[in-house]
Amino acid sequence: MAELTRRYIVMQMAAEGPFDVADPNAPFVLKPWKDPAALEALITYRRHCYAELARELDQWIRAIAVGPKIRGGVGARNELMALARPKPAPAARPKAKTKAKRSKILKKKAKRRT
Repeated sequence: MAELTRRYIVMQMAAEGPFDVADPNAPFVLKPWKDPAALEALITYRRHCYAELARELDQWIRAIAVGPKIRGGVGARNELMALARPKPAPAARPKAKTKAKRSKILKKKAKRRT
């Protein structure tokens, strides 16, 4: 995975410090093996990044999907939240016109023509 070889060292701070949301270089770590929300974020990122990186992310996502189910503290809470969240209803398809309605429409069009 050539595109994923750039490594960063992220260490826990000795004391809790504020996360600087204005710092463009501040790391934000997601753990897709342990957090289903992080995996969803990775899947979304794959859809929007350049092709070579997307292919490598796809390999990683497949490895996570077939691997063991591991959950961390936040991941377990996110999983419960995802299970409790109502699933969106599928988009309603327009109803097809019945034969009777179609024949009425055709009769009206025929009357207009005459």
